[in-house]
Amino acid sequence: MTELPARRLLLVHAHPDDESINNGATMAKYVAEGAHVTLVTCTLGERGEVIPAELRHLEGAALGAYRRGELDAALTELGVEDVRVLGYQDSGMMGLPDNDDPAVFWQAGLDEAAGALADVMVEVRPQVVVAYDDNGGYGHPDHIQAHRIAMRAVELAEGRGHRVDKVYWNRMPRSVVEDAFARLAEELPGLPFGKSADIADLPGVVPDERITTAVDGTAYAAAKAAAMRAHATQITVAGEYFALSNDLAQPLFTTEYYELVRGSAEPGESDLFAGVEVAS
Repeated sequence: MTELPARRLLLVHAHPDDESINNGATMAKYVAEGAHVTLVTCTLGERGEVIPAELRHLEGAALGAYRRGELDAALTELGVEDVRVLGYQDSGMMGLPDNDDPAVFWQAGLDEAAGALADVMVEVRPQVVVAYDDNGGYGHPDHIQAHRIAMRAVELAEGRGHRVDKVYWNRMPRSVVEDAFARLAEELPGLPFGKSADIADLPGVVPDERITTAVDGTAYAAAKAAAMRAHATQITVAGEYFALSNDLAQPLFTTEYYELVRGSAEPGESDLFAGVEVAS
């Protein structure tokens, strides 16, 4: 196998578009700095709601195939070349009958799915893994399952000889979110969205003291926005704001925040690899 760069980051996401919203600036930054960035996407979002009227005929496998193309386009904007799709089907929103389909990600055996992810970890040997919290950020079954398999895969990979040094969960500090929504309220009349989202519905918002790491991706703001625009079935971007299919505006953050849940954080940490031995 070709020798990989010394720094290796792996991110686990549930559907195409999650990676760009949560970590687009982070991924672009580390790719630009020479790190190897691997994205693992668990499903192709076959049950996602489609925004453009001309694409609303897409559903099921056809929508999944289209969203895979969007994912590739988004990752091109971010410079990420290593993407793996685990191949499970989208489970739909929590509580829907879709959740009971044996083929969906929510119904996948934990060790089976985590084992497939662990195979990737053993192959690329990431020092750092980024995942969701135990509620998947906002309670979507695929996000919760992605959290479960990510944490289990870290254990399985260690049993196979690769130890992940640091695991982070995607987070947002409440003070930053509140400030951004205050600005949004002032600018909303000039934006092409119905109204503002509710802060309480934003995934991963926690008290500031829970944040261990802030990655400044300001230099990669344009790349993140372009990546999000590539997911046109799911996202509408307008300047520093965006909306999903609910047409509720929310801020587009270019500094991305994390909570370290495995490993040691340095005070005021701004680098996911801080304190990591990066010799390959």
